[in-house]
Amino acid sequence: MLIYNTQTRQKEPFSTLTPGQVKMYCCGVTVYDYCHLGHARSYIVWDVIRRYLTWRGYQVTYIQNFTDIDDKILTRAQREGVSMTEISQRYIQAYFEDARRLNIQEATNYPRVTEHISQIHQLIQELEKKGYTYNVNGDVYYKVNQFQDYGKLSGRHLEQMQMGASGRLSELDTDKKQHSSDFVLWKAAKADEPSWDSPWGSGRPGWHIECSAMVRSLLGETIDIHGGGGDLVFPHHENEIAQSEAVTGQLLARYWLHNGMVRVNGEKMAKSTGNFTTIRDLLNRPLDPMVLRLFVLQAHYRKPLDFTEAAIDSARNSWNTLQQGLLWGNSDQDELYLDISPFSDSISRFQAVMDDDFNTAAALAVIFELAKDVRRESANKQENIAKWQTLVYLAKILGLEANPEPENLSASLPETAIQELIFQRNSARKAKNYPESDRLREQLKMMGVTLVDLPDGQTQWYPTEKKDNTPEIKDFFAK
Repeated sequence: MLIYNTQTRQKEPFSTLTPGQVKMYCCGVTVYDYCHLGHARSYIVWDVIRRYLTWRGYQVTYIQNFTDIDDKILTRAQREGVSMTEISQRYIQAYFEDARRLNIQEATNYPRVTEHISQIHQLIQELEKKGYTYNVNGDVYYKVNQFQDYGKLSGRHLEQMQMGASGRLSELDTDKKQHSSDFVLWKAAKADEPSWDSPWGSGRPGWHIECSAMVRSLLGETIDIHGGGGDLVFPHHENEIAQSEAVTGQLLARYWLHNGMVRVNGEKMAKSTGNFTTIRDLLNRPLDPMVLRLFVLQAHYRKPLDFTEAAIDSARNSWNTLQQGLLWGNSDQDELYLDISPFSDSISRFQAVMDDDFNTAAALAVIFELAKDVRRESANKQENIAKWQTLVYLAKILGLEANPEPENLSASLPETAIQELIFQRNSARKAKNYPESDRLREQLKMMGVTLVDLPDGQTQWYPTEKKDNTPEIKDFFAK
């Protein structure tokens, strides 16, 4: 396998720290709003890379964080008169709903910043002891001049770097800094803002420190793959390297992977210009989620992707072709699992192009060739079934799956019905009727509704895979 490494700007043979295992971390969403098309592209890309590495025989530990402390979250919470926890939990749930519809597998772990405050403190203290920080009235900053390799990921020199490039600094922040590229590790608390005690006073973490702390806590000092959008190369990933490697003296990641950006009608996606589209707005048109997934995979992950109505119409037509091929054999359930070795050439060609920096566009060409052959229906029925199974087998590696059944029950179950069942379950818990509480929780799970009990006593839910033999909703209420 060859993988393009952003840091070296070339394709490199892929080898892992531990044979047969991959430690992979991808920067997750800041949960203050619904996910947009750029998020869709990123998380479909990392999902496919993870799926492919698993298919190639690796045991993949995949971590994707949620940023649940941020000025944008705070601004929204203040505008709505609710807590930051309520805002972040709302959009974490929304992420899971969108990801499920796009057939994105759940990560091994979804760490949150609020769960890693002590690890963040520890990392800042280690940087402090090594002379990489300075304190300005409770704000702790990182000295970029102190780290000799600063800029090695982005290829920038300090004099070329734009102050406040992350878009997360105020004028007051920039006035405090010794160098324009210094960045904040810990922010002193302001009135009426959530904060945590720390050795530097009450406050909250800066944006960049969170990922360094979570990578180290969950995966160790060095990982195999660190991924993210191309907009994160500088300053976010550059700053992660500076924080982590200054403390450990080790590479933070062996391979840095970045997906290309999404444009809408040739322009940068932005709410201010009116060309901003969320995942759910697009899928609720309605649009088959597999059309969006196919649209993303038709371009190489490192290339820019231009979203236009014409491009989506083309992806819809392509999915119709592929879907017909994938559904061809559904009536032949008694003849499944035939030998697909006669079509090993297709599998080998698929692997060859995916081994070349995850070239999904070329892999799709192999899959569409099989789909067209299946639809031609050769005289040899067993050969055609084996060919169809090869098609399904390869398409699934890319997460492209055709389902003749409607979406999970939870997708069509009214919100009021779900909330009523959650109320019944929580009432049973309060009454210490634990058998009834467990029964209700399990029934909800069978119907595609997973519950998460929060420390503050609230219960959130998000849709997951519906189990077989699920009772009808009317039967459930009858109980």
